[in-house]
Amino acid sequence: MVRYPEVQVRLVGEDGNAFSILARVTTALRRHGVAVTMIDAFRSEATGGDYDNLLRTCFEWVSCDTDDDDSDDDEWSTRHCGWCDELHEDCECEE
Repeated sequence: MVRYPEVQVRLVGEDGNAFSILARVTTALRRHGVAVTMIDAFRSEATGGDYDNLLRTCFEWVSCDTDDDDSDDDEWSTRHCGWCDELHEDCECEE
C-alpha cells in the first residue's frame, strides 16, 4: 500500500541516479504539502540501505511509473515536467 498515492513521480525515462530520484520524490512530497517530519522519515528510510532499498521505499511512499506503464501516452507524463512535477507551462526546469 502506497502512503501517498496522490503523489506521482516519474522514474522510467528519467535520470536513474539515486540522488536524482531522492530529489524528485522529496520535491513531489513537498509540493503536495506533506509534513517536513514525514519527508525526513522518507529520506531516512530511503537512504538507509542500497539502491534497491531506495527504489522499494519510493514505491512504498509515492505512486511511481513502471516499465509496464505506457508512459509516452500517459496524460500525466506529457503534461508534467519529469524533474519537478510542475505542469510544463509552469515549469522553469525545461525549455
